Amino acid sequence: MDNHRPKPDNRSDNVEKLQEMVHNTIENIERAEESMQFSDSAEQHEQIQEKNERRRASIEGMKEEIKDEAAQQNQYE
Repeated sequence: MDNHRPKPDNRSDNVEKLQEMVHNTIENIERAEESMQFSDSAEQHEQIQEKNERRRASIEGMKEEIKDEAAQQNQYE
């Protein structure tokens, strides 16, 4: 008996998971921007801005993935 078979790829909730990731990333951006009010450090402001730019790029990638996943799900319905 082979107990090491890979589990089937269940992608049914990928869109929901990706949407949650987008939501969480947006919240992180907002929190980071709020935290800038409490710092006078130009270096820290720059780091936060750079990190938020990476977060925004990540969100764009996740949105594309959501479109792909949604299209994939519609193909199987």
